[in-house]
Amino acid sequence: MTRSVLVTGASKGIGRAMALRLAADGFDIVVHYHRDAAGAQQTPAQIVAAGRPRPHSAV
Repeated sequence: MTRSVLVTGASKGIGRAMALRLAADGFDIVVHYHRDAAGAQQTPAQIVAAGRPRPHSAV
């Protein structure tokens, strides 16, 4: 069974750290951000670099 999680504020700080950790633990990630679109692009890139599937993004 696939486990998925929506991480709010995943473009920086604690939200990014949580997204990266949950991805490392095997969760599929949905990245949510409000204003920091550039940061929201970095988080999925870091997740993919760690060998996990590319996350979905939501504004």
